[in-house]
Amino acid sequence: MTVRPRELVRGLWGRICGHGCEGCRLVSPAESRRLTLFGSPNVGKSVIFNQLTGVYTVISNYPGTTVEVARGQARIGEMLLEVVDSPGAYSLTPFSEEERVARDLLLDEPADLVLHVMDAKNLRRSLPLTLQLIEAGVPVALDVNIIDEATRAGFRVDTETLSTDLGVRVVATAAASGVGMDKLRTLLTEEAPRPAHSLVDYPKPIESAISGITARLRGDYGFARRAVALLLLQREQGMWDRVRRTDAEAVGELEQIVRETEAKNNQPLAFPISVARQQAAARITNRVLRSESRRIRPSFSELLGRLTIHPLAGIPVLAAVLYFGLYLFVGRVGAGVVVDFLEQSVFESYVNPAATGFVERLLPSPTWSSLFVGEYGLITLGLRYALAIVLPLVGAFFLMFAVLEDSGYLPRLALLIDRLFKRIGLSGRAVIPIVLGFGCDTMATLVTRVLETRRERLIATFLLALAIPCSAQLGVILGLLSGHPVGLAIWGGVVLAVFFLSGLLAARLLPGEAARFYLEIPPIRWPSLRNVVTKTLARLRWYTAEVIPLFLLASVVIWIGEMTRLFQLALAALRPAVNLIGLPDSAAEAFLFGFFRRDYGAARIFDVANSPDAISGVPLVVAMVTITLFVPCVAQFLVMVRERGWRTGAGVAAVILPFALGVGFVLNLVLTNLGVQI
Repeated sequence: MTVRPRELVRGLWGRICGHGCEGCRLVSPAESRRLTLFGSPNVGKSVIFNQLTGVYTVISNYPGTTVEVARGQARIGEMLLEVVDSPGAYSLTPFSEEERVARDLLLDEPADLVLHVMDAKNLRRSLPLTLQLIEAGVPVALDVNIIDEATRAGFRVDTETLSTDLGVRVVATAAASGVGMDKLRTLLTEEAPRPAHSLVDYPKPIESAISGITARLRGDYGFARRAVALLLLQREQGMWDRVRRTDAEAVGELEQIVRETEAKNNQPLAFPISVARQQAAARITNRVLRSESRRIRPSFSELLGRLTIHPLAGIPVLAAVLYFGLYLFVGRVGAGVVVDFLEQSVFESYVNPAATGFVERLLPSPTWSSLFVGEYGLITLGLRYALAIVLPLVGAFFLMFAVLEDSGYLPRLALLIDRLFKRIGLSGRAVIPIVLGFGCDTMATLVTRVLETRRERLIATFLLALAIPCSAQLGVILGLLSGHPVGLAIWGGVVLAVFFLSGLLAARLLPGEAARFYLEIPPIRWPSLRNVVTKTLARLRWYTAEVIPLFLLASVVIWIGEMTRLFQLALAALRPAVNLIGLPDSAAEAFLFGFFRRDYGAARIFDVANSPDAISGVPLVVAMVTITLFVPCVAQFLVMVRERGWRTGAGVAAVILPFALGVGFVLNLVLTNLGVQI
């Protein structure tokens, strides 16, 4: 493993300064190691990662995927650790994109130590993964984390017996409070022994098949051949692809062995393999789990955790989250206080006048100065929309999302709505991209990769494009309708009805198997300020890097369209449709802007609502509903095409355009004829 350039520079500076301080010491390759944190979701891997690495963190996507992998560096004495925080995984046999990435990290980036982090309260469910890692022959150590919550639940883990039974080193921690972290750091500096043998005895036909497969494997796979054989017996496609590339001549014989073994069992081999591991895990758990005689009353967080997943009590909790999180924080604070300050007090009062005066002196020609300032200028429109209107709304949403994520509420929300989502072809797991869509639909469309089946990914992509407003849209809508409760209720009711009716229809029309659902439910915890800030800033960096260039590009495209008269032609084509749903001509610009970005169109609606042609009452509600359901922005459309293909992307856009205008027309007709006052 090589030394990073930053460490070489630091070491050279140490020779120059001569202080011998910790930050200046030259780290040799022999003192550098790679540590991979591994384990199921919500066991505290990210907390341990942050405890070890501090602020030196890089979050990037694993090659060829949208799954995030965090990487950082930790210095323990003279040891430099490259720390990799893998996505959550329940097994080395992947059922999701995240699990595949986690498994491939072990294969493609071999670690000097794999630290399996598990929840002390869920020892029996976590040990099968430990047994798989031991079978894989990777250098593994075990961190039994969250021991404080296990103690409160009335039991403890005998780590010495566990270490003896498994043949690996074991440490107990409560990483969130720093308990046991010193022992963990010491463990990380020691050499990790590779387990000598498997701890699971499989049925004789499977053991015979394992022997037959391992005898025919010749290549190096990063895992022990026994683990490779077990993955092949379970027909894990990723490992079969690797074998076809490495041991192509043996593939026919290997497939014959698997078929014969399946015929003897009359069932998928994954079942007896899983049962054998569960039985081994149960035997170990019975030896190492010690029940405490004293009973401790449930804490407030435990009681709250139970309420959040209760079929009845969970609904008021969700309503409170939506009210305080979305309505008050994103709608009132983000779309109201912050946007008003930046737009009126900063841009309108200082930035726009100063930029206009400077550009008009520098470029007297109205043709060229209008590119930078004026109605569609890069500064006065594009930069103002990006920084003064959209960024505060997105920032407020990402902050709220990080709080919900770090508190452990999102998995509980997934469990709460799983039964409802099943009716529209989705599982509770789909709550992740759906909720993230309220931040950015483009990002959420990428995240649909975490869903298991192609059918579920297609339904989620369609619903994100149709009925999930991004944070900029949502902030504008909440800001404009916050003073009109009836209008806000109508908007919410129509969009919610469209979401579920469209999902029901899609679930009936699209072929494919129903989505399965499994998810580890963590306890409710107080969010860590450090984690919340880190996650919010990381998402804002991603969004800012995307949104500002696209907003500026949109301004340039609009300017070109204005100069060539194409923009006027497009507006002329849109105005009859806009008039048909009861909106003035000026609203056509918002829908046209929405083609470039949804949040761009939402920002334009904000302008229209505060212009001399201001819309209010029924037309305002109709405008909010229609633009929410309107076609996805260019960025989301291109991601749809990349993820689902041209036919699907074009089909979704072709369905949504007339549907959104049709809903707007019917809604305007109904509200007008009923004489609804908003």
